[in-house]
Amino acid sequence: MSWFESFILGLVQGLTEFLPISSSAHLRLTAAFAGWQDPGAAFTAITQIGTETAVLIYFRKDIARIVTAWFRSLTDKSMRSDHDAQMGWLVIVGSIPIGVLGITLKDQIEGPFRDLRLIATTLIVMGIVLGIADRLAARDEAGGRHRVVRDRKTLKDLGVKDGLIFGVCQAMALIPGVSRSGATISGGLLMGYTRESAARYSFLLAIPAVLASGAYELKDAGEGHVSWGPTIFATIIAFAVGYAVIAWFMKFITTKSFMPFVIYRILLGILLFILIGTDVLSPHAGESAG
Repeated sequence: MSWFESFILGLVQGLTEFLPISSSAHLRLTAAFAGWQDPGAAFTAITQIGTETAVLIYFRKDIARIVTAWFRSLTDKSMRSDHDAQMGWLVIVGSIPIGVLGITLKDQIEGPFRDLRLIATTLIVMGIVLGIADRLAARDEAGGRHRVVRDRKTLKDLGVKDGLIFGVCQAMALIPGVSRSGATISGGLLMGYTRESAARYSFLLAIPAVLASGAYELKDAGEGHVSWGPTIFATIIAFAVGYAVIAWFMKFITTKSFMPFVIYRILLGILLFILIGTDVLSPHAGESAG
């Protein structure tokens, strides 16, 4: 991998990680469209450490408060009813599904799941799901002539059941094209949470999963055509761009609809099917990277 490739892929990772459009799919597609080799699951997982570092910094006050309360709850029973302490446990509970499935499906994640036909399908299907969830949230928020405005749940209403459902939604993002934020935010909206609460928990829930995945894949970094230097460079680029994107996205979702992302996902999926169906693009483009 050249330094130019690593710069572009790091930029793509930073731009797409927090948006509900799937960063892993866009890394895969960028390489395929440019005629480069697939950067692979290891490269994707490691560069995500950069974007998750941006999450750690952006939510540093929330994270420090949650971690402190969680540790105190281990020895102080009175702290176990504290919301922040409970959030610590709920992030752990919500991380179980992706941890189990990530290990179980490792071979599929690195192989069949990177087929462009599957990516096109997940882009469209999850785009439709996000659109439905967004419309339901908008209906509750706006009400109507025959409907009253409905209060939606916040993170204070989050329990073990909903935490696990969020976790299962996050685990679906092991398939490129699903989108970690897209799946968890959609799940949250369908369960009746506010946009801001669903997004905030989505970002917090991703921290242990992404950092663990990146650490696990470190052993495979530097193998094949992707060396350590470009990987680290791409990770730094992803961090810088990702921080700017997360700040923008958290402001965006408080007042705007997810429909632009829904339309983008569906159009991109359709375009992929057209390109593959007309033999312009191979569903396995770039897979020789291994």
